[in-house]
Order: sequence, then C-alpha cells, then structure tokens
Amino acid sequence: MATDSTPPPPAPARPARLSQSMPATLGAVMAAHLAQHGERPFLVAPESGRTYSYADLARQSARLSHALAGRGLQPGATIGTLLHNGWQTAAMFLGSMAGGYVCAPFNLLAQRTQLAYVIAHSECRLIFTSAEYVQQLDQALQLIDEEARRAIAVEVIDVDAPELFADLSADFTEQGELPEDAPALLMYTSGTTGTPKGALLTHHNLLAAARSVAAWHSLTAADRVLSSLPLYHINGQVIATVTPFLTGGSIVAPHRFSVGNWWQMVRWHQPTWLNVVPTIIAYLLNAAEPGRNYLYPHVRFGRCASAPLPPDQHKAFERTFGIDIIEAMGMTESASVVFCNPADPSRRKYGTPGLPCGVEARVVAPDGIALADGITGELMLKGPNVMREYFKSPDETHAALEPDGWLHTGDLGYRDAEGFYFVTGRIKELIIKGGENIAPREIDEALLRHPAVLEAAAVGIPDRNYGQEILACVVLKEGVQCDEAALRAHCIRELGTFKSPRSFRFLHELPKGPAGKVQRLKLLD
Repeated sequence: MATDSTPPPPAPARPARLSQSMPATLGAVMAAHLAQHGERPFLVAPESGRTYSYADLARQSARLSHALAGRGLQPGATIGTLLHNGWQTAAMFLGSMAGGYVCAPFNLLAQRTQLAYVIAHSECRLIFTSAEYVQQLDQALQLIDEEARRAIAVEVIDVDAPELFADLSADFTEQGELPEDAPALLMYTSGTTGTPKGALLTHHNLLAAARSVAAWHSLTAADRVLSSLPLYHINGQVIATVTPFLTGGSIVAPHRFSVGNWWQMVRWHQPTWLNVVPTIIAYLLNAAEPGRNYLYPHVRFGRCASAPLPPDQHKAFERTFGIDIIEAMGMTESASVVFCNPADPSRRKYGTPGLPCGVEARVVAPDGIALADGITGELMLKGPNVMREYFKSPDETHAALEPDGWLHTGDLGYRDAEGFYFVTGRIKELIIKGGENIAPREIDEALLRHPAVLEAAAVGIPDRNYGQEILACVVLKEGVQCDEAALRAHCIRELGTFKSPRSFRFLHELPKGPAGKVQRLKLLD
C-alpha cells in the first residue's frame, strides 16, 4: 500500500456514458458489458493488488454456471455463500444471479442457531465458504436435520484466487429465457427481534434500485466507489456492487474496513465516491490527525446509510476531511433504497435520510390513515424495488405488504413541509416512559455530543413506576476517562431530567449488524 509520499497511479479514464438501453436482468447487463467494453476495470482487490475486468467477471460467471450445472444444480436453485469480501465473493454474488441462480449470502456474524435456521430455510444445496469459516459453518450444519444436512454440499474457496474452476472452459451467455421478475437474491433480515425472514428480491427489484441510485448521484462508467461494507449486507450488495455493475463503473473492495489504511486506499486507488456507514465515520473522525490536510479532490461525495448519522458527526466529518456526505436510508426489503438527500449541497439537511429515492413514501397512523406533515407515525413505501415476498412466509408477507404494494417498514418518523423524511426510531425499539414516547436516537445524539463518547445506544428497561426507564450503553474513546456522574450531568443539561438515562453501562463495543448498524435490542440481553 502506498504512503502519502508515494505518487498515486492515474485516476481511471473517463469513458463515454453507457447506452440508455434498459437490460431486464443481471445476465443481460453482463452480456452488454462483455460485448461493449470487456476490458474496462470492474473490481480492485487491495489485498492482492490485482484489478479485474468485466471480461474477467464474465469468464468467472460462465465457469461458475458450468460448475453448478455439473453438480446437477439448474438455474433457479439457491446458492449459499459464507464469505468475507474479495474478488471471488463479488464474482460469486453477481455471477450466480447473472446465470439465473438465486444467491443467498449468509451473515458471518450470525449465531450458529440463526445460521442453521437460514441455511435450512433457504433450501440451498451448495454453500461456498473459505477456510476461516469452515468450523463455524460445520457447527451450524450439525444443528440441521441429518437428512437435510446430507443434501448440502460445501465448497471451500480462496476469495483472492484470480481463477476458480480454471479447468472448465465456458463462454458467458445470457439466460435469454429468464424473466425480469425471476428471483435473484434471497437476503435474510438480522433477526434481532425474532426469527430471520428471507426477503426475496427479483432481477427487476435489484436493477430498479440500482438505476435509482445511479440517477440520483449521476453515476457513470467513469465513477469508482470505495466500499468495505460486506457483501452479506444489502447496502454492500446493491449500493456498492449492483449499482457500479449496472453503470459499468468500478469498485475498490477491501476485505474489511480498516481505519489505519482507509485514506491510503482513497489516495492510491482514486475512488470518486465513498460508501460508508456512521460507524466508519465515527472511527475515521476519532483517528483523524490534528493539523493534517486531508485533500482528495477526486472524491465527489460520500454516501452514508444503514443507520442514522448524528448531525454533529456529519458536520465534523465534512469539516475535517473536506468531503460532502450525502445521508441516505435503505432496507433489505426495498433493495437498500428508500430515501436520499439531494445532490445539491444547498438543499441537503442534517439529521434526515432525505427525500424519497425511486419510491413513493407516506406516514400513517396505526389504523393506516395518512398523517399530515410533522406528525409521527409509521413510514410506508412503495416502488419497483420492493421485494416480491418473504420466502416461504405467507403470514409475514401478508403483514408487511398491503395488497396494493405498500410496504410497512416498521420505522417511526415524520415528513416536514419540504418533503424530507425524518426517522425517529423503530416501532419495537421505542421507549415508553410514563406514557410518553421517547425516541432512543434523541438520547444517543445527546450522548455523542460529550467529548469522551465514541458510541452510544439507549434502550428501554422495565420499571415498576414508569413502565420503562432508560438505560444508556456507552463506548468511550480510547484512553479517555469519564464516569457515570459526568454523563448523567451532561444528559440533564442536554435533555432534561425526564429523558436522561437512569443508568449507564460502559462497554468495549456495541453489538452491530454486518453494515455497522447497532442492534439495539441485543443490548437487553
């Protein structure tokens, strides 16, 4: 990896804008890239130092389809992956779907009982993993019914291998008979409040979401994204992989986020935009070197989603690093696209995920009646990116999807007079103290304004007098001392006595999902 004194390589050439034709499936997108510009860079793998082209991706996809067919798996079958980021992970992800298979990426952070459940529920017959996850996978498989377990094959691969199935010779051909509403991706929710649900997304869902993101941010084949978000999370999948794939752009895809070499990768690989989450922003700010000039004029913007971004951190990042952050919001059931702030900096607002992006949105009361601006209710959305169903879960599907296509998000929020949406929390995470609704995010943001606090998450705990009281879980900045009395005094100044936490717990880290979103309800365990 280059140091700051090393001249960076040339930025990616700026090719002409892609054709405006509208491929209906991921296979059609791949076929078009191969025919028009197969030599164009698709993925940069920082750990190996290799750059892979669209022709490389098409070749790997063809060999994968050939290998799957050789195992008796026909298009439409579900292929599981338990892999961290890498070249072969991306090739598996896109290649399986382009070949007409359904990709089911499994969460590396899942407990073994949860992993066993989603493997069995997905009906996958083949799982690709790497050596470091073999034991974890084997422990999960042991919890599955013996007959079902015998039907599941495991293939151990190296995510940095330049070639897989090199003994197979095959050319990529589009699955011409594949309809746009064919299932492509089976993504399981984190299951923090119950049994995981498998959101089934079609080719049409994924491409509609990618087109919305590309249009919103004016992304073309000239753009390159740096993203360390995992390919077992919908943000890393759609925003940072399917969207560049659709536009013909390129991806810098490190195995994992590392605060120590992030800015070196920005300088060396010349991304034009960054895909981040609030946790990454917090850690980059905490590691910022006083007096250093962070100048990266090739970076047009950063896009932050997957969890609410505290306004103070948002502003501090832009001041420190000179990069505009566009806050957005997505969810698994809508292929990671819901709201996004405008590209025009003068129209952006802090503390909001923005305006509807490629979807219709509304705020409703518990009886389903639409609410006026400024009144908090449940956020609902509708659009071509909304999932087809929860796999093998008709009751859950019926509860989430209205007959006319509107999706219940489970998020609480409101719309302001200018059409911006504000998210105040999850319905199941709302703290109800003495009959008053308190949004945990309000407490989180107050705590984050204390100079000693790196991360914070508030939850409601049972209380005989109020029904619920407030517990704040706090991670302090490294080497900084702070006690409960100081935090309580700070909260009283910021929030008043009623909304201030009754108790505090100091933790080394907060439980998080794959994209860095705090799994608030796990704190109650």
